[in-house]
Amino acid sequence: MITLLSNSILITVIFATVTAQVMKALIILITDRQLVLNRLIETGGMPSSHSAAVSALATSMGLVYGWSSPYFTISVVLAAVVIHDATGVRRAAGKHAEILNDITKEFANLFGKGFEAQTLKTLLGHTYPQAVAGTILGCGIALAVYH
Repeated sequence: MITLLSNSILITVIFATVTAQVMKALIILITDRQLVLNRLIETGGMPSSHSAAVSALATSMGLVYGWSSPYFTISVVLAAVVIHDATGVRRAAGKHAEILNDITKEFANLFGKGFEAQTLKTLLGHTYPQAVAGTILGCGIALAVYH
């Protein structure tokens, strides 16, 4: 356990993820004047914690092991897959959930009793600006930790 806690790359990735999640709650607090603590553990929103985590990982690997190391290469490929998934597949799933929520509300209105609309989670993926912000955040945190 001590070895795990002394892993500076892991600590950097966790710090980037937590920072992004806290920033989400702070942005809502500033813009909407609401303290929404659920944002600390939810997916989606500005900035992308997924992008922050994988970019912090890739940047840390490059700084520690070298930009031509296989560790950096693997981390960049992982980052590309995760960011693509967050802005593509998961974002599309969130949009589908919005449409399905609207349809189930209409069914509830049509059928009344006996049909209970179940709301699906819609904040799943990220817009490109959210992913870019998370990427910049993750790279910046890794650079700050290692320089």
